[in-house]
Amino acid sequence: MMSTVRLAFSPAPVHVRTARLVGVAVARRAGVAEELLDEVRLAIGEACTRAVALHQQYGLADLVTVEMSDEERYTVRVIDRAPIEAGLGIAALPPDELANESLTDEALTVGVGFALLAGFVDDLQVRPVDEGIGTEVRMVWPVDR
Repeated sequence: MMSTVRLAFSPAPVHVRTARLVGVAVARRAGVAEELLDEVRLAIGEACTRAVALHQQYGLADLVTVEMSDEERYTVRVIDRAPIEAGLGIAALPPDELANESLTDEALTVGVGFALLAGFVDDLQVRPVDEGIGTEVRMVWPVDR
């Protein structure tokens, strides 16, 4: 049975834990292998932490959205509403900028989040949202049916 679960929460770090718990529960129900559930938990946590950090950095009250779908594979989309150049964070900066010691903690959080996500998730996409301002982090895991 395929389903989609949607969460939307205010950009506060306290809500990231809830998103992780729901994400793992949905992954388990979808048939994601037990040995991948820690990866799912960490990746959802990183993507949500990144979105919350961007919203706080830009003073945005918009909700962070998390969509989980188990159609053919387990897909999680975390959507922030920060300006796109911010959403791509230091992943989009040239190497000489990365050496700049004046990078903010928020920029480092976003950039380190991308590095960690790339380590956790084989199928990771980061792109502008289809409508409006923001970034979508899309992560996919296989399911056993």
